Amino acid sequence: MATIGMDKLFYAEITEDADGNETYGEPIQMAKAISGDLTVELVEANLFADDGLAIVIKDFKSGTLVIGTDDLKKSVVMALTGATLDENGVLIATSEDIGKPVAIGFRAQKPGGLYRYFWFYRVQFGFPGTKLQTKGDSITFQTPSITGTVLRRNKVDGQGKHPWKAEVTEGDEVPATVFEKWYEEVYEPEFTKKENRVGEPETNGSGKSVDEEANNG
Repeated sequence: MATIGMDKLFYAEITEDADGNETYGEPIQMAKAISGDLTVELVEANLFADDGLAIVIKDFKSGTLVIGTDDLKKSVVMALTGATLDENGVLIATSEDIGKPVAIGFRAQKPGGLYRYFWFYRVQFGFPGTKLQTKGDSITFQTPSITGTVLRRNKVDGQGKHPWKAEVTEGDEVPATVFEKWYEEVYEPEFTKKENRVGEPETNGSGKSVDEEANNG
C-alpha cells in the first residue's frame, strides 16, 4: 500500500481486569509523527502429505513498531516506559522500569488525499532512542524514536479471537461514524453473534460460555 504521509499519533492507556481483559482510556496525543515502521513476526508450520505441501499455517506472533517523532514529552515517556520524575522534576530511567502496554493509533495519507487509519491494540515500549550531533556548517535536526513490541490483546472480540490491529481506509464501505470517532476512543471490533456448532457451548464477547456467566452470577 502506497502512502505519502503520517500524522495524528495517539496512545491510550490500558487497564486490565482480573482475567487480563483490556479496557482502554481516552486517547491522548503522543507527539507529532515523523515516521512509522512495522515488521511482523509469524509462527509458521508446514504439513506435507502425498509427497507434497498440503497445509501452510502462518499465525501472528508479534510485531515491532518503530515510531519517529518530533519530540516526546516527559509525561508521554513516563506513561510508555515506566520512567519516573524525582523530587526535582528530573526524568529518571532505571534498569527496573517496566512500561505498561498501551494502544497506539495514527493515520497515513495515501496519494489522492485519502487516509488509512490504524489502531494497534497492545504495544509494549522500551525507553526511546536519542540521536545527538554537534552543529556544523548546516543545521541537521535530530529527533527521537521509540520502539515497541506489538502483541495481540487478551480480550477476545465477538468471534472469540484476539485482535492485534484495526485498519480502515477512507472510501471503504463503512459507517461515517467509524472515522468520526476514531480518536475519541480505541476502535472496538463489531461482529454479529457467532453461531456455534452443535454441541459447542454458546459464548459471548468475554470468551466465556453463557452457562459459565450464569453460574458465576
